[in-house]
Amino acid sequence: MPRYIRFTAAFAAAGLAATALAACTPVAEGGDSSSYPEEDIRLIIQADAGGGSDLSSRALATELEKILGVSVIPENMPGASGALAMEYVAEQEPDGYVIGFGPVEISMLNTTQNADVLPENYDLLGQIMLAPGVISVSADSGIETLEDLIAQGESGALTVANSGAGSIWEAATLGLGDSTGAQFTPVAYDGGATAVSAAASGEVVAAVSGVGEALAQAESVRILAIMHDERHPDLPDVPTVAEAIGEEIEFGGWGGIYAPAGLPDDVHDTLESAIAKAVETESYQDFQKSSGNLVVYRDSAEFTTFVDEQFTRFQELLG
Repeated sequence: MPRYIRFTAAFAAAGLAATALAACTPVAEGGDSSSYPEEDIRLIIQADAGGGSDLSSRALATELEKILGVSVIPENMPGASGALAMEYVAEQEPDGYVIGFGPVEISMLNTTQNADVLPENYDLLGQIMLAPGVISVSADSGIETLEDLIAQGESGALTVANSGAGSIWEAATLGLGDSTGAQFTPVAYDGGATAVSAAASGEVVAAVSGVGEALAQAESVRILAIMHDERHPDLPDVPTVAEAIGEEIEFGGWGGIYAPAGLPDDVHDTLESAIAKAVETESYQDFQKSSGNLVVYRDSAEFTTFVDEQFTRFQELLG
C-alpha cells in the first residue's frame, strides 16, 4: 500500500542513507558516472503547460534542483494521450539526463492505443502524488448518495462524464459499472473540469473526475463518494465507495518519475534518493495539498511493482 508522507524503513536506515549520499558525491576520475549529475537534467512532461501533470512536475523539479545542484528543466511534449513523450523518453540514452513524469496512463496506453509504452521500457524511480477519483452529480439533483446513483443505473443507462476517451476517469466509470452492475455510458469531455461542469449543469447525470476538479466546483455539485481506501482530508463527510456501497473500488490519477531502462546503479540510486527527499519537502507537500491531491510516495521497487499491477489491471478492464 502507498504511504502518505511516509518512507520505507530501508530508505531511513543509516547504511542505505550513507549509500545514497555516496552516490551523490563526485569522485576524482573524470567521466565516472559516480560524479552524476554534472549537467542539466531534462524532465519530459506528456501534457500541455498548466495542467495537473505539468504543475506537479514543475513543483518537483524546483525541489530536485536544490537537492541535485543542477537545473532540472521541464519540457512539455504533449501528443497521442502521452504516448509521444513516453516513447521518446524510452529511446533516450539511459544516463539520467532525460527523465519523465509518468501519469497513470503509462500503464494504460499499450492497451488503449497499442502504443509502445510498457513497464519494462523504463526505470520507474518513484511515485510522487495521487489524485483520487470522485463521483459527482449536480447539487440540484435528486440523487443524494452513491447508492441512489447505482440504483438508477441498474434500471437504465446513465450518462457519466469523464476527461476523455481512454482516460483514467473513463476507466474508473467502466470499473464502477462492472463492479456494481449499473449501466453507465461514458461521455468524453476535454478535461476533468469540463466533465464536472457538465454534471453540474445537468448535461449528464454524473461525472467521474479527480478530487481537485470536483472541489473547485463544490458549490455546484454533490460529491457522492471518493474512489480511495480512505476519506479525503478536504472532504471528511464524503464516504469512500466501500463505505457507501460495500464495494472496494479504487481509481486515481497517480503520477511518478521514470527514466529510460538501464540506468547505472549509482545514477538510479541518486535520482531515487533525490525524488524521495523532494517529495518530503514542505513546499512540495503544500503545493499538492493546495491542489486537492494526496502526497503519496512509493520508492522505486514499490512503484515498479505497482505499475506492473496497474498494467495488468487495465489490460483486463480495457483490453
